[in-house]
Amino acid sequence: MSVFKSLITGAALSLAVATSSIAAGVELNASSTGLAMQGYDPVAYFTEGAPTKGDYRISSVYNDATYRFASEEHKAAFDADPEAYLPQYGGYCAFGAAMGFKFDGDPEYWKIVDGELFLNLSKDIQQRWEEDVPGLIARADDNWVNIETKSPEELQQ
Repeated sequence: MSVFKSLITGAALSLAVATSSIAAGVELNASSTGLAMQGYDPVAYFTEGAPTKGDYRISSVYNDATYRFASEEHKAAFDADPEAYLPQYGGYCAFGAAMGFKFDGDPEYWKIVDGELFLNLSKDIQQRWEEDVPGLIARADDNWVNIETKSPEELQQ
């Protein structure tokens, strides 16, 4: 009976992981429910100059991910031109992408460079990234071509 239970548990876990990847998309850093940027408003970085939590009642779906906004005006701006506000590398950590990996981007650690939003994993990673922003963006851009469609787990093998 325990072997059967182990098989069922393993199958359920595999299904949960597969469902999460399908919901979020491999190239996009979103929760298993499809919530992008941990619910932060992508437009606020550009208009408010600060990370701002979005309201669950004000949201849009773009590329199978749900984005939340702090105001109807932010939602309208996003809906008019989503690509202008999306974080680079699907919202994964910019420093991680430069190293060839996908780590969660934390919406609290960010920077706008040449009109593009970049997220990083943590405060110390953000500090390391800021030591060579142009160089690390160039490396991340080069790497992204090869890692975009791979899951974070595949890149760690």
